[in-house]
Amino acid sequence: MPAAEVTPGHDCPVCSRLVTFRENLRQREPTWHNAPVPSFGAIDARLLIVGLAPGMHGANRTGRPFTGDYAGDLLYATLLKYGLAKGEYREDPNDGLTLIDCRITNAVRCLPPENKPVGAEVKNCGRFLVDEITSMPKLRAILALGTLAHGAVLTALGERRAAFAFGHAAQHELSNGLILADSYHCSRYNTNTGRLTEAMFHAAFVGLLARLA
Repeated sequence: MPAAEVTPGHDCPVCSRLVTFRENLRQREPTWHNAPVPSFGAIDARLLIVGLAPGMHGANRTGRPFTGDYAGDLLYATLLKYGLAKGEYREDPNDGLTLIDCRITNAVRCLPPENKPVGAEVKNCGRFLVDEITSMPKLRAILALGTLAHGAVLTALGERRAAFAFGHAAQHELSNGLILADSYHCSRYNTNTGRLTEAMFHAAFVGLLARLA
């Protein structure tokens, strides 16, 4: 399946709360992306990184996952450090940055109010995560950034959530052979409060990449 088919349409009507929020933002900020954010990276990558949802001034503005806000600063610097990206990250989707054997998406593709999607919105968007995963022929591992992404991945794969507890830098062997790895989300809140340090974030990648070597 081509990559374009795993993303909701520009005017996806499924979640009424998100549609209303999106339309209001289109009126207020007409130059922003203000639409479901497509995944970034090749469909034949072995690693899929799953975040929560687009940020207001990040992906919802720029149209590329984790681009334009603090979470992207930490994520892309880490990808560059460990050979999962090449080029220069400049908070601009036209910066020429490319991913290597890695793809990035979100559990919820539209911006939710206060960055907090409700359960029905996560469920509605789950169909696109299912398509994303099943469309990646060489996929070996998924890195979930945060508990919501962790749960969304398990649901998409038909796994029992209770069987795979979220834990930073944890790795889970799923029934289909994929590895599900976890990290606290690389948000400014988590780093400012000390819940996630740069060293901790790097450790989650080091452990996972050792399995993919």
